[in-house]
Amino acid sequence: MSSVSYHISNLLEKMTSTDKDFSLNYFYLIDTSFISFLYLKTKNRLKEPQVETMVDVLCSNMTSDKEQLRDISSMGLKTVIAELPLTSSGVTLTGSVCKKITSQLIGAMGKHDDVSVQLEALDILSDMLGRLSGALVSFHSSLLSSLLPQLTSPRMAVRKRSILALGHLVPCCSSALFSQLTEHLMKELAKGPPTSMTRTYIQCLATISRQGGHRVGEHLEKLIPMVVKFTGVEDDELREYCFQAFEAFIRRCPKEMSPHIATVTQLCLKFMTFDPNYNYDDNEEEDEDRMDIDDELEEESDDEYSDDDDMSWKVRRSSIKCLEALISTRLDLLLSFYSSICPALLARFKEREENVRADVFTAFSTLLRQTRVASSRHSLIVSGSDPGVRREEEPAVALLKKQVPATVKALHRQLKEKSIKSRQGCFCLLTELAHTVPGALEEHIPALIPGIVFSLTDKSTLSTMRIDALSFFNVLLLSHPPQAFQPHMQVLLPPVIACIEDTFYKITSEALLVIQHLVKVMRPQGQAGGFDPKPFVKEVFSVTMKRLKATDIDQEVKERAISCMGHIVCHLGDHLRAEVQAVLAIFLERLKNEITRLTAVRTISLIAASPLKIDMSPILQEALSVLGSFLRKNQRALKLGTLACLTALVTHHAASIKPAALEPVLSELPTLVDESDMHVSQVSITLLTGTAKAYPSTLAKISSSVLPGVFRLIHSPLLQGSTLEAILEYLQALVLSKTSNLSYSQLLKSLMEPFHRSQSSADGSIVHRQSYHSVARCVAALSSASPKETPGTVKNPGSPESARVLALLCLGEVGRKGSLGGSKEVQGVILEAFSSTSEEVKTAASCALGSMAVGCLSDYLPFLLKEISAQPRRQYLLLHSLKEVIRCVECFLIPIKSTINSLVFVTLSCRGFCTVEQVDEWSPLLRRRAGDFLKTLQDEDINVRRIALVMFNSAAHNKPSLIRGLLGRVLPHLYKETQIRKDLIREVEMGPFKHTVDDGLDVRKAAFECMYSLLDSCLEGLDILQFLDHVEEGLKDHYDIRVGGKIDTVLCLNGATEKWDQSRLPELACSASCAHLHLEELDLLLLYIL
Repeated sequence: MSSVSYHISNLLEKMTSTDKDFSLNYFYLIDTSFISFLYLKTKNRLKEPQVETMVDVLCSNMTSDKEQLRDISSMGLKTVIAELPLTSSGVTLTGSVCKKITSQLIGAMGKHDDVSVQLEALDILSDMLGRLSGALVSFHSSLLSSLLPQLTSPRMAVRKRSILALGHLVPCCSSALFSQLTEHLMKELAKGPPTSMTRTYIQCLATISRQGGHRVGEHLEKLIPMVVKFTGVEDDELREYCFQAFEAFIRRCPKEMSPHIATVTQLCLKFMTFDPNYNYDDNEEEDEDRMDIDDELEEESDDEYSDDDDMSWKVRRSSIKCLEALISTRLDLLLSFYSSICPALLARFKEREENVRADVFTAFSTLLRQTRVASSRHSLIVSGSDPGVRREEEPAVALLKKQVPATVKALHRQLKEKSIKSRQGCFCLLTELAHTVPGALEEHIPALIPGIVFSLTDKSTLSTMRIDALSFFNVLLLSHPPQAFQPHMQVLLPPVIACIEDTFYKITSEALLVIQHLVKVMRPQGQAGGFDPKPFVKEVFSVTMKRLKATDIDQEVKERAISCMGHIVCHLGDHLRAEVQAVLAIFLERLKNEITRLTAVRTISLIAASPLKIDMSPILQEALSVLGSFLRKNQRALKLGTLACLTALVTHHAASIKPAALEPVLSELPTLVDESDMHVSQVSITLLTGTAKAYPSTLAKISSSVLPGVFRLIHSPLLQGSTLEAILEYLQALVLSKTSNLSYSQLLKSLMEPFHRSQSSADGSIVHRQSYHSVARCVAALSSASPKETPGTVKNPGSPESARVLALLCLGEVGRKGSLGGSKEVQGVILEAFSSTSEEVKTAASCALGSMAVGCLSDYLPFLLKEISAQPRRQYLLLHSLKEVIRCVECFLIPIKSTINSLVFVTLSCRGFCTVEQVDEWSPLLRRRAGDFLKTLQDEDINVRRIALVMFNSAAHNKPSLIRGLLGRVLPHLYKETQIRKDLIREVEMGPFKHTVDDGLDVRKAAFECMYSLLDSCLEGLDILQFLDHVEEGLKDHYDIRVGGKIDTVLCLNGATEKWDQSRLPELACSASCAHLHLEELDLLLLYIL
């Protein structure tokens, strides 16, 4: 070997010589003993002229009489093709090499009679077309002419590889060539060729349909009747290829296939039962005991019909796969599938061929998955607030529920079959059913338990089968009420416990998870029940304790054992007594272990919050010390878990914790209260609230370090939501604690101090607008009545504007709680603020009045309505107030007569709020008038069209049921608004410069935003190919639109991969490149394209 390596090194040195004659001659010294080493050693090390020469040599060797030389040369050419660069810098080399290889291989393939040469040439051409088809555009026509004759080769292998090569050719070939190929195949089929040739042509049709996509759609009117006719030929393989072609047509041309769906469905339903060599007994399930006894005889009977000559199973399998394609692509026909396809699939659960039966399960699972997609998509969009959408999806779920008994009955016998693949298919199907309709299997639990137990206890069962059974059992426990399992606990527990002791860690882990949920079934918290878990506690505890104590086990098992034991203590701790303290000691040890500490923290939190009031005093002192150290760790999940654990301990075990033990923990909190991480801040403040309630004495020591951070958070523009709610509760706890240095007046002063500074103060600090509302909420939380000085602050013209705005907002927040009543003084203050010269003050007064009206409708609503009628100049402000009191509808259902745009806009906003608050009453009216609203997309005024698009986008995002039936009329107008209009582009002179202004840009942006929303909510109503045409144009538009177009493209690729074809990829890649997208944006697009 050393001499060979030495010789190769010399060859490489000569080949890289600067003397071309000297270096190139060495290619001709290569013989077969070195080629297999040489092509590996020279990868990416040769210069361009050397590569071309090497390709010439390898191509000439392809026609050699020596089989070994041909094989190694073929291997070398494949390596060259795989290593040719795709970047722009290597385009010249790639193009020249591809042309050399193509021209020589076409010649070799046409002239050489040796079948092995043809096979190798076809393999290389397939590889090249699959990777570099774009560089061979000039050869596409000659390639097609060379490949078509190969379809008539007497050798089946040549025909199959020719089909593969044609499949790689069609994605990038021109439409004319694609039509030429399709027309040729149809012409040959029309001649009525021999069955073997017919199979080849049909198989080729299926391949080019999968690869060429929508382009075959224009030929379907001729193709479908032709393929349907060939399903009547008595040839099983031909029928299989016909159904594969149907499947490709359905997946790639769903729109064009619509007229033929009924025909294809009927054929699939007919041939999915095609089994001429076997007679299915309708009474197979009559007596299961007799079947168990005669198992061996039954197996022999099955084997009698499983001879190699029977190919009918291929017909059944391909027809079922065609049905699955139909189900997965036609969500709009889901309801009809439940009446036509669903019963047929259920009847085929008895299929004798294992592989076909697995496909039946897959097809039925796809039906369930589509049902779940259809219901969950719209429930996520509307968040449960659109009754119209709910009613749309209810029929499919109702039809599925009717089929549940038949489904379970059909699967009952399969779950006890010896076939591993069948049982796995059953568990996958049942898992999908439990996810789709939680609780649907409650009445059928007794029928499912024997199958679960059999898969867990059968000695011949593989590990994967047990894992699947345990996973399904886990899903079943999570999706059904505890009462469904309690009567069967004595049967369910033993096999699961045996799995915990299994040697394979994955089985043990899954079994521990199941035990964890079974513990919740034995004694569910918050539910009164008559089930006694005592007989099962000892056995469950001992097997889990064995795994908990073990140290030489997998990490996943360690964590599951800790979590499982935590649930046992939490739910059944009163039955364990002395054993609990031993468990807690182990948890303390796991808490100190870096690997298991996070799981231990969460488990201690669970036990601390248990309603059983588990005595944790023996470990609290040491545990608090360890937990306090975790707050200094730079691990966010550990911090959050530790804070939650400390909160649970302080809340539920305050009597067992000494205040001194908490001081080290509390000293770590000030650094955690910061706007850089709002969630950590929220959980930290929740802990402080619990401490303030349980240990008021500790507040004086930590207030000086904690409160500055809390006040900074309150004045932060980022504060909102749950973090603000946590702060409000904390401030209330501080006031109620009666601590001397934390009185109401001191807290109020600290809150309002930044707003009382003069606007010309030396520090030049500016309070953000959002902090006004946050501080107002805090003031309202501190007091149930307005501070005495508040009205005076508002009326005092010497008060800074910021202080007056804050005081007004505080009035509103206090009034929202109903604390102000019908105070005339407060009303006077508000009206006086309406006359202020400051817009900020007037806006704050408007918000305050609305908030106070919410708190006391009887006093403030009449006053508000009276002012709306009596004060036309203040209507804008008063209508803003009305947005807070939208319960009263009549006051603004009058026609809008004002010509002031801002007033009209606010009035319409009030109407909008009304529809949100009273969705049940307004939804039917909106649904009837949606079409009238959308007619404004054709308005001449560009501003009207832009607002109409905003409305359309809102409907698509929040209420898709309003527009789903109108898409056919609306989409042409929507697509029209995505086009660049030159009449809306103008030039503005700015001194010596000219600036181009596009008045249509905002409208186009709004149109693309609508398209983005439609992808998420109305995908089934879109023609993806037409949609992509406009996305492609958007990739050439303004930068803001290019980014939106890029997102639309990615969503198309990700969410509708089966509705479009790869022939669009080069166009999209080219458009994306021409759009000058940022590198990371282009990478995101190319991630899907490549």
